[in-house]
Amino acid sequence: MSFDLLVRDAALADGRRGVDVGVRGGRIVAIAPALPTEHAAEVIEARGRLLSAPFVDAHFHMDSTLSLGLPRLNASGTLLEGIALWGELKPDLAVEAVVRRALAYCDMAAAQGLLHIRSHVDVCDPRLLAVDALLDVKRQVASYIDLQLVAFPQDGYLRAPGAIDNLERALDRGVDVVGGIPHFERTMADGADSIARLCRIAAERGLRVDMHCDESDDPHSRHVETLASETIRHGLQGRVTGSHLTSMHSMDNYYVSKLLPLMAEARLSAVANPLINITLQGRHDSYPKRRGMTRVPELLAAGVDVALGQDCCMDPWYSFGSADMLEVASMAVHLAQMTSQEGIRACYAGVTDTAARVIGLDDYGLREGGPADFVLLQAADPFEAIRLKAARLAVVRSGRVIARTPERRSALDLPGRPAQVSLEFVPGSL
Repeated sequence: MSFDLLVRDAALADGRRGVDVGVRGGRIVAIAPALPTEHAAEVIEARGRLLSAPFVDAHFHMDSTLSLGLPRLNASGTLLEGIALWGELKPDLAVEAVVRRALAYCDMAAAQGLLHIRSHVDVCDPRLLAVDALLDVKRQVASYIDLQLVAFPQDGYLRAPGAIDNLERALDRGVDVVGGIPHFERTMADGADSIARLCRIAAERGLRVDMHCDESDDPHSRHVETLASETIRHGLQGRVTGSHLTSMHSMDNYYVSKLLPLMAEARLSAVANPLINITLQGRHDSYPKRRGMTRVPELLAAGVDVALGQDCCMDPWYSFGSADMLEVASMAVHLAQMTSQEGIRACYAGVTDTAARVIGLDDYGLREGGPADFVLLQAADPFEAIRLKAARLAVVRSGRVIARTPERRSALDLPGRPAQVSLEFVPGSL
């Protein structure tokens, strides 16, 4: 058996160890121990490290990425000032600048093994400038990054002048997913009306839905209930996502005990954005201070798929970020107190397998017959990958290595101690 690429002695996220992965024609054709190497065009020695399906970001804003400092810095670091800054920047946006920044971010993403991104794109600008820019980027990066676009009426579907028409125009131009922001409408009733209208559009067009929903500390912001109900009404089960859902962190337990079964019945999925949620929520609290992230363990226990998103990277809302989904998973582990072995695995799945399911990827996963898309990490398993924010030793797309990173090791000059040290560690080995 001949291979274009062979990865030897890898560990897989499902616990298998000492396996080889053979690739031919851009697909995985064999996963087994001790595959023959003599007819492999290229061999990567994994040496027991984790070979993972590529990372998936289920919630991002690529139209604003890397715009940090334009037109000025967010002095307060708050959500509202970030929205005001974006409003100041929008009139001066140019397609070329948005494309340039988005492509630079995609370079970072590819280096980090992040090969699938769902990005919301603001449709409240009548020029649809960001839409055209990101559709161009989507075409340019298609060979190495799968970029989904969500038509996002950031200033409110009913509230912003022209947003109703703009959203339809964006979908006509090829945007993939219907978005919304019901909690930003002027009234609760308008928010519910926007959900009903947007779900109807999605059903008529055969599209998925992903709404910024209840991104608030207000326990009475309950639009996710309407989103679940409209999902059932329009037969959209399994095709609708509620992103953020931070008000659930403040809701009383009795109401949530009714809400979770409704979400499960609608086969609604959820996206938590731990880096942003913990940064922007709870700003009106003194102490005790709310964490702000949605109820990830409870959603999972109810059978609701929960993916994790980075949301922002070096833009008016968030000054940090590096396209590192392991950083996102690490924050989720800590913020949601998901430090059990099951919880850690769920957070890793939240940036890989579960996230792929949430955004509707049909051809994903490290399996025989699957796409030859994977990442070799300097870690023994998902736990260590999250702990170390592990180096991406090799990133493979369609059977071709598109990025490499040297192993992280430090030289020591200490009497009687090793000359080199790595942060890798096998529990119980000392």
